[in-house]
Amino acid sequence: MSLTKKHTEYINWVNELKTLIQRTQIKASISVNRELMSLYWTIGKSISEKVNTANWGSSVVEELSKDLKEEFPNQKGFSRSNLFSMKKWFEFYSQSEIDIEKIQQLVGQIPWGHNVVIISKSKNIEEAIFYSNKTIENNWSRSVLLHQIELNLYERHGKAITNFTETLPTPHSELATETLKDPYKFDFLTLQEKALEKDIEIQLVKHITSFLLELGTGFSFVGQQVPVKIDNQDFYIDLLFYHIKLKCYVVVELKAIEFKAEFAGKMNLYLSAIDDSLKTKAENPTIGLLLCKSKSEIIAEYALRGMTQPIGIAEYEINNAIPKEIKTELPTIEEIELATTKAIRNAGDSNK
Repeated sequence: MSLTKKHTEYINWVNELKTLIQRTQIKASISVNRELMSLYWTIGKSISEKVNTANWGSSVVEELSKDLKEEFPNQKGFSRSNLFSMKKWFEFYSQSEIDIEKIQQLVGQIPWGHNVVIISKSKNIEEAIFYSNKTIENNWSRSVLLHQIELNLYERHGKAITNFTETLPTPHSELATETLKDPYKFDFLTLQEKALEKDIEIQLVKHITSFLLELGTGFSFVGQQVPVKIDNQDFYIDLLFYHIKLKCYVVVELKAIEFKAEFAGKMNLYLSAIDDSLKTKAENPTIGLLLCKSKSEIIAEYALRGMTQPIGIAEYEINNAIPKEIKTELPTIEEIELATTKAIRNAGDSNK
């Protein structure tokens, strides 16, 4: 065997072992976290019972903290405040009518710091379960989780006005509906309230990673001012995305004014053009999202009646800047382009 071939095989072999070790480390960390969460849950339950049922009083928690720290000096997590958090954690979810074992399995999949943030910021159990599921689904860091809670994602998700139930098959229509939100928060833009559509579009592309975070998991950026030709006439789509989970293109049109009924007709035209020119047989119908400064819900609902293409209508808001600590956790342009290319290529291969 030549030295070159041997060297290449060795590198490949080492890379395979590195991948195996990394996967094992991830599995081990997940297993350790699950066991720790189970321990915290049991401790929280026991403290709750002693304080509330046995009438020992809350002062026993401080005494317990001292005893546990003395017995386990090298193990963190037994401070007075943390023990009270365990008690609060157990009692928060014990109020639910949902199977408590299912809840325990769910919250046991995320780190303790995430759990504390969720029960501290959530108004009810349904909201807490929502953020727990989203944390697992998106692998959010604690700072990203906190940012999403502060932006009130729970109240906004699935709230866009759409005609998905009439234009998309079930369960695809349900997933598409849950993917959109209303309103969208463009906190990362440095614009005036009366910014022009072109200015908003330029800023969104400039801050594409932040925009993708607001759009949600699965969106990959394809292009800006994407040209489509219809009957020898040139049209330009503001922003084009590909959604990996939905397996479809998503056309985003920006309007710096209140929604008008004619916007839906033009979007319907764009979606038909993308379906004919880019969509493969293996992919789902293209979805349109109209982002407007404001809207009348009645006019929006009437405008979507009879439309043959799936369209969503939502508002956007421009507020403060996105926290700096989150920016480092967002995907790079290269990662976005790679994900987009891979998704489109896979769709094309499955169509052969």
